Amino acid sequence: MVSRVRVWLNRTYAENVFFMDQLRRNPSDRAVEIHATHGDADSPVLAAADTADLEPDGLSPAAYVEYALDQCTRRGIDVFVPRLHQTAIVAHRADFEAAGTALLAPPPEAVAVFDDKVIAYEAVQAIGGPVPPWWRVRTADELVAAVEELEADGHKACFKPASGAGGVGFRVVTRAPFSLAHLNGFPSPYVPLDVVVETLRQAEEPVNWLVMPRLEQPEVSVDCLTGPDNRVRLAVGRTKNGRRRGFTLHEQWLEPARRIAEGFGLHYLSNIQFRMFGETPVLMDVNTRPAGGLHQLSLCGVNAPWAAVQLALGDDPGEMVPPFLGQDYTVVSGLRPLRPVSIPQQRMEDAESRLPAAPVPSPAAAEPAPVDSVAKAAEALPF
Repeated sequence: MVSRVRVWLNRTYAENVFFMDQLRRNPSDRAVEIHATHGDADSPVLAAADTADLEPDGLSPAAYVEYALDQCTRRGIDVFVPRLHQTAIVAHRADFEAAGTALLAPPPEAVAVFDDKVIAYEAVQAIGGPVPPWWRVRTADELVAAVEELEADGHKACFKPASGAGGVGFRVVTRAPFSLAHLNGFPSPYVPLDVVVETLRQAEEPVNWLVMPRLEQPEVSVDCLTGPDNRVRLAVGRTKNGRRRGFTLHEQWLEPARRIAEGFGLHYLSNIQFRMFGETPVLMDVNTRPAGGLHQLSLCGVNAPWAAVQLALGDDPGEMVPPFLGQDYTVVSGLRPLRPVSIPQQRMEDAESRLPAAPVPSPAAAEPAPVDSVAKAAEALPF
C-alpha cells in the first residue's frame, strides 16, 4: 500500500487554497494530507488544510527555523513548501532532510540572488538575459538623476523596494503637482516627484529602491518546474493584458525563463515575469516560490503542484508538455468557507495523537462551515 504524503504550506497566500486542491486531486491518486500555518486565524488556507496551527508572531528568522523543524518533526511532514523566511529555511536544508522532510524550494545561493532585485538584474544580465535599464537609489538626489535620465529617453519612471514581493511599494513617478485629482476616485500608484523628493530629504535613513522605466503589457509569467539537476521539466507562460488572461509557449518568453531557471538552479517551482520594453520582452521579476496563479495551468491539463511534490520526493515526472493550451479567461472573486471558530480546528485523530495539549473542538464546532451554492460552484471549477 502506498503511504500518504504529508505536505506543509507556511503563511502562504490565500489563493494557494487551489494549490492544495490540486495536490489532493493528483493524477497518481495518492492520498495527500495538508498542514498549514498562518498568522491570521481566518486565513482560508487554514480552513482548507487537514491540520492547522497559528504561527507565533515576532520570531527572528533563526527562531522561525527552529519552529519549522519542530513542526516538521511533530507533524511528520514529507514535503515543506516554505514562503515565509524562505532564505533562512533553505540554508538549513540538511537539518530538514535529517528530520525526514524535503524542502520544495531552491538552494540558498539561488534564493539569495533573487532576494535583491538589483543583484538579480546584474546576475541575469551577466548570463545574457534580457533586462531593462535600472538604478539602485538610496537618496533624493539619486532618485532625481535616475528619473531625469529615463524621462530624457522618453520613458516614465517607476520605483519599488529592491527587496519585496507582491507589488508592495510600487509607484509610478509623475510631474503633475499633488492635487484633488490624486484624492478623487480609487488610490493610484502615481506619485508626484516633488512629494517623493521632499519625503526622502526629510527621512532619517536612506531607502533601497530599484528605479526603472515603466514596462508595458503584455505581462507574461512563466511558471517553471526545475529539477535538482538544473534541468527544466515544465515551462508555461501565463499572459496578462488588462483583464484578459491566457497561455503561451512562445520561445521569446520561454527561452529566457529556462535560461534563468537552469542558470541559477531555481529548483522546483519558480515564476519568472516579463514585460515589454519597447519591442523587447525584458525581465520584470523572479519569484523563487510557486506563483499564486500557478493553479491556472490546470486549464492546460497540467497539475504542476503535484509534479513538484513528486520531484521533491525523488519521483521524477520527466519532461512535461501541456497537452493543450486553455482558452483565454479572466479572474473573478469567489467564496471559500472559513473555520466556524477563530482558532484553527484539527482533524479529530490528529488533535488526539499529535497535539494532546491542544483543545479539541466541540462536536458542534467540528462540523464544516456552511457553504452556499456559489462556493460549491467555485469548488467544482478545474482551477
